[in-house]
Amino acid sequence: MASEELTIERLYASPSLNGPSPTGIKYSPDGKRVTFLKAREDDASRYDLWQFDVETGQPSMLVDSTLLEPEEVELSEEEKALRERKRIAGRKGIVDYDWGTSDTILVPLGGDLHLVTLGEGGPETRQLTETEAYEYDARVSPRGNYVSFVRDGAVFVIDLSSGKERQVTPDAEPEKAISYGVAEFVAQEEMSRYTGYWWSPDERFIAYTRVDESTVDVIERFDIKADKTTVIDQRYPRAGQPNARVTLLVRDLEADKVSILYGVGPDTYLARVNWAGESLWFQTVNRNQTEITYHRTDGKPWRVWSPLSETQDKWVNLSKDVIGLDNGILLTTEETGYRHIAISPFGNQSDELIFLTSGNWAVDEVKSIDREAGLAYFTGFRDTPLEKHLYAVPLDGGEITRITEPGKSWSVTVAPDGRSFVGTSSSPAQPPQTGLYLVDAEIPDDKIPDEGNPLRTPDMLEPVAKRIAWIEENALDADHPYAPFLDMHATPEFGTLEAEDGQALYYSILKPADFDPSKTYPAIVEVYGGPHVQTVDRDWESISDQYLARQGYIVFRLDNRGMANRGKAFEDVIYRQTGGPEVRDQLVGVEWLKSQPFVDGDRVAIQGWSYGGYMTLMTILQAPEDTFAAAIAGAPVTDWSLYDTFYTERYMDTPQDNPDGYDKSSVFYHLDRLETGMPPLLLVHGMADDNVTFDNSTRLMAEMQEKGIPFELMTYPGQRHGIRGQALQTHLMKTRMNFLNRKLKR
Repeated sequence: MASEELTIERLYASPSLNGPSPTGIKYSPDGKRVTFLKAREDDASRYDLWQFDVETGQPSMLVDSTLLEPEEVELSEEEKALRERKRIAGRKGIVDYDWGTSDTILVPLGGDLHLVTLGEGGPETRQLTETEAYEYDARVSPRGNYVSFVRDGAVFVIDLSSGKERQVTPDAEPEKAISYGVAEFVAQEEMSRYTGYWWSPDERFIAYTRVDESTVDVIERFDIKADKTTVIDQRYPRAGQPNARVTLLVRDLEADKVSILYGVGPDTYLARVNWAGESLWFQTVNRNQTEITYHRTDGKPWRVWSPLSETQDKWVNLSKDVIGLDNGILLTTEETGYRHIAISPFGNQSDELIFLTSGNWAVDEVKSIDREAGLAYFTGFRDTPLEKHLYAVPLDGGEITRITEPGKSWSVTVAPDGRSFVGTSSSPAQPPQTGLYLVDAEIPDDKIPDEGNPLRTPDMLEPVAKRIAWIEENALDADHPYAPFLDMHATPEFGTLEAEDGQALYYSILKPADFDPSKTYPAIVEVYGGPHVQTVDRDWESISDQYLARQGYIVFRLDNRGMANRGKAFEDVIYRQTGGPEVRDQLVGVEWLKSQPFVDGDRVAIQGWSYGGYMTLMTILQAPEDTFAAAIAGAPVTDWSLYDTFYTERYMDTPQDNPDGYDKSSVFYHLDRLETGMPPLLLVHGMADDNVTFDNSTRLMAEMQEKGIPFELMTYPGQRHGIRGQALQTHLMKTRMNFLNRKLKR
């Protein structure tokens, strides 16, 4: 059967061409249910809450979002910002939920809170709040007795047995830029800390933040929509400027007493807060971001001491891994140059760290501790940087066992008892599949090849994952949304090139399914290039890549130095000089690409978004003349002094301490030195962007106009850092393709 034409309209229509893919996966406290959010077939942007019964193997919808929210509710500015920071701004319906007891689930929806109780007759819903204000950052307390949330910059608690509501922090003081229990901008955007309050396991204490942003610069951001323009005074700490002052406090709910624990800012950050049993651990980072200090307090009288630290010459990367053990604290550190798991005996710096993992590969995250079996489960890249897997390592040291199947990349949620996990995997030929797996299953002896058989591997003799059931098989069968286009599906090839310092650079190259080696093709370099991101791996790629391949384009990606999961030596080369080593690496990739006999070297384009937009501009401005035939820069940073403190100063130091680095890492420095013409450029930006603010692009527009440099422009009223919604995504793709086809097609 001939493949159907894949249109731009179909790329963004419902149901998703990727097929159904659960998100927000969680186990119930008793492990009997797996819950997840699932997009509707008729609206891929709206999510409902579903469950999978572990015993029966049956999935069912728990909460239909349209019943609790029949009409869309205007989000508060705080909720809009939070969703933007979490990269879920395009979602509707249920975007978050939290388990309470084994039969209660908290569902925030439409600015109010709903408690779902699971009974024999089916789920019953009780509305907990019904106010004009918008309640957000809601969760159930550890033992399921309370629901907590933020309203108007203060933390509240509802006693579920009585329904009584109680305010546990002072009122916010917006006129003084003071709020409680919230995470400031850089904590959300750059530290992945989206909350400002934390329950103790026994529910007696709530630690919370007091955030004073009065010293933070107010940036007048123009929220330009189709029919009106609103001036928003946004507290945005640009590089070199003052940060918020954050104080960590703890409230004793039983004694009704508040104690001050620690204060930071403007030259220190509160990065992480974790309860480990009765101890409260919190991490602070100095302004230069060369040292993480681990602080600890064990309760009344809340004496704080600082037993641990990690120091790096360039910068420290944050970790979420702080877990209390009987014999100390388990954490992850990059002390050895790669992130690895270690135990600090009794949480004391005077004792040497005991490393459970080691080698020239990176741990991703500790997922669970099975105390009974004495195992730590973690995700990482031990086998290859191209695949993330689940592994197990004994807590007393020993061999590491890979749990998940190779040839694909995985994300996992491990059960509370550590004996099973929900795994979502994908490969370049298979869209995401989600299954329930047992950890300690062994391959039957009759399935293991005999010794000497090339199919026999050591992994076959180790514990492996055994799938119990599919939660979402997402099989590429005749009923799959992508089935009409499967005949022309192309899979990428992977390889490595060498950077100037000898380090390996991984690339992927996607050719059209009907590729003819005797022909030459135009090529598109898809670039991101920024820290803490990896784009070259063995997973299911964007369907937009398939569209480009069907249009006769070669699609090329390369992960340059500075990017993620390759260790500190790979990252650190960009220190104080962004836009230099990364560009040189991309040009190594472009040179190799152009040397391929099937690539037309005169028809190569480059495009990227955010840091990728910055990289697009920096690459075309530093590349030899005629390297590129076209370029598309989306939401680009153009001058790092316009970006926020925590991200920018981590890599660049402050503008005051590194003026030459800021100068040379600016797009304008290279624009001023431009001796030859730029390739045709399309500049794209959302006009309400609160991350890479719109003035990054307006300044560039003005400079290029002054210099007589022609360019094309597409702006999106009301859109923030991402362009959301089916209609606008369709429009953006059509705009890109119109530009690329005009510049590259013959």
